[in-house]
Amino acid sequence: MTGGERGQTITQVDTAETGQGDAGRRDTGVGTWRARIRRAIRAASRPSPWKRGLVLAALALLLGLILLLHAQITDRGGLGSLVETFLPWFGLFIPVLLIGALWRRSASAVAALLLPAVVWLNLFGGLLGDKSRLGGDLTVAEQNVNADNPDPAGTARDLAASGADVLALVELTPQATGTYEKELAKAYPYHTVQGTVGLWSKLPLSDTQPVDIQMDAGPLAATKPVDIKMAYNRALRATVATDQGPLAVYVAHLGSVRVNPRAGFWTAHRDRNAQALGEAIAAERNERVVLLGDLNGTMDDRVFASITSQLRSAQGEAGKGFGFTWPAKFPVVRIDQILVRGVKPESSWVLPATGGDHLPVAASISW
Repeated sequence: MTGGERGQTITQVDTAETGQGDAGRRDTGVGTWRARIRRAIRAASRPSPWKRGLVLAALALLLGLILLLHAQITDRGGLGSLVETFLPWFGLFIPVLLIGALWRRSASAVAALLLPAVVWLNLFGGLLGDKSRLGGDLTVAEQNVNADNPDPAGTARDLAASGADVLALVELTPQATGTYEKELAKAYPYHTVQGTVGLWSKLPLSDTQPVDIQMDAGPLAATKPVDIKMAYNRALRATVATDQGPLAVYVAHLGSVRVNPRAGFWTAHRDRNAQALGEAIAAERNERVVLLGDLNGTMDDRVFASITSQLRSAQGEAGKGFGFTWPAKFPVVRIDQILVRGVKPESSWVLPATGGDHLPVAASISW
């Protein structure tokens, strides 16, 4: 082959290779544009952040409405009282929904969560700080000591060590009352017991009398051990003589609540007791009033409106946190209350557990 022929052959090969390269580049370019078009279509069909997580957004709005309008929830079957009893715990749903909203990258769900967050903070944000102050003229305390308390003597000693000037005990039994009287006699020279409630005081007592809160045996009797006999008077009133003048003290143990498969959240006796107690306090002539007791409900529950319209919560005004009291081993609700009128709560706190199934509560008040 001559040199000219070899050059011609090389030129033809280069030309063929160049043609194949151009075709490959054209194919690659078309493929790239097709991929871009497919990605654009997918991006266009993908919901925007405002359209994602609509179910989460709906749940957030529902939660906010429950917190905002809890008083409008029907109380048929005790539903309204049940919701209001555990109302603070509804706040736990907010971070759960927030995690879901962030995982779904849902702007609508995050925005909807503003409603329950703002409402919850408005309802309970004030309880998160410490509002207690130093000082106080009188310390009061209360505990449901538990009818089947295995160590009433130990409970009495623990409560006496709290230093309270006035001490209220509820759910007393005839079998244990003598033990409490004996163990508390040295620290509290004055006391009165009316049925299942008692008041011990370092200051003189007068005008002691039972308060009729219309309690009948109902299902309560069936919940107590057969060897424990309960009297059914569950409230009293007494006047405590202080250096600043007389103080009316009420001690009450309202009816228990029950979860019944047919009746739901059963609160009939408690609700009736609360109404009667509210009427008794409304008739009280003394401007200075303290209510100590196991009310078997939280102050968010609408049924206590006749009481909370007249008295203020020491925990809400001068406490730290929610102050849960029941059950003693893992408290989730505050059903033991110290409510006041005409005096100023300086501090409110929960005492360590004793043999009772409720934690004791205490408050320091001034005039």
